Amino acid sequence: MPGLRGPSDYSKEPPRHPSLKINAKEPFNAEPRRSDLIASYITPVDMFYKRNHGPIPIVDDVESFRVSIHGLIDNPKQLSMTDIRNLPKYNVTATLQCAGNRRTAMSKTRTVKGVGWDVAALGNATWGGAKLSDVFELVGICMHTSVTALGGKHVEFISVDKCKEENGGPYKASIPLSQATNPDADVLLAYEMNGEILNRDHGYPLRVVVPGVIGARSVKWLDSINVIAEECQGFFMQKDYKMFPPSVDWNNIDWSTRKPQMDFPVQCAICSLEDVSVVKQGKVTVSGYAVSGGGRGIERVDISVDGGKTWVEAFRYQKSGVSYIADGINSDKWAWVLFEAEVDIPHNTEIIAKAVDSAANVQPENVEFYTLICRSMAKGTHNM
Repeated sequence: MPGLRGPSDYSKEPPRHPSLKINAKEPFNAEPRRSDLIASYITPVDMFYKRNHGPIPIVDDVESFRVSIHGLIDNPKQLSMTDIRNLPKYNVTATLQCAGNRRTAMSKTRTVKGVGWDVAALGNATWGGAKLSDVFELVGICMHTSVTALGGKHVEFISVDKCKEENGGPYKASIPLSQATNPDADVLLAYEMNGEILNRDHGYPLRVVVPGVIGARSVKWLDSINVIAEECQGFFMQKDYKMFPPSVDWNNIDWSTRKPQMDFPVQCAICSLEDVSVVKQGKVTVSGYAVSGGGRGIERVDISVDGGKTWVEAFRYQKSGVSYIADGINSDKWAWVLFEAEVDIPHNTEIIAKAVDSAANVQPENVEFYTLICRSMAKGTHNM
């Protein structure tokens, strides 16, 4: 794509915050410390997790950059950044999360593959850009379209980013056309993050943001949009990020038997403590985040200081000065919820946090209950 290119080496990587925990250097994958993650409702750009599959793309000339929209449509086009900026701008506060978040904890129970993440491979930002539903109207696809006249049912996002999993080809992923053309789904072609122009690590000059869905579908460094009949056949759609029963392992896995993961599951994590912490007996404040996919709010976060025998409800909040109500009109439906509770610690014990979303989905009480074989999200348990 003119103006944007994927380099072949790591010699021109952008600077990063020195406090980030680096899980892989090349490609660069890092997360903030737990305490830094929950220091604010909106995650600062420098503290937002970095998930990459190759060298960070370079913009040589943003004025010549174009994103191509093609495939099973009657009116393909190439759009400049000016074209996209001329559309109505929306600001959407949404939590993005790597589907491998908490893989390190999962690996203690059952071996999983991929970058080892603690509990901070997520972040909450306000994304600014054009709704994809508005962009599609420029090429003759109306809102709430589920299939085009030429048979297109899925929207494939293709990046400039080159990755080894695609044998040096571009990173790509897809969502259903019905989701892409639904303005209430808030799918964005984003060019801002927290009120500033996207930086290189987060997709400059243009990225996709698909709220409520695992971060793997929010493609960065967007090169083209392809309307296709079937879902994307890329590696990260077909041979990763799928859920299997406990009887399946790496020796008998058949990827074709399961659909790609989209919405992320309800979960919470304690971030005020490490997995093994030493504190004095008495009152301790337990705090962290809770989040659910698909725009579902967090109805409760329960805390136990006796390994799950008894529970207390934590206080939940989002924006300062605004009471949080799950699915309430003043709540950010695509965003995480922060929580805190003051509890009495009598002796060595196990502290557990458990989230319940507005659809009554309950976070499993043990890591063993999770069946996501390759990209796993575990629960926050702390032995003290």
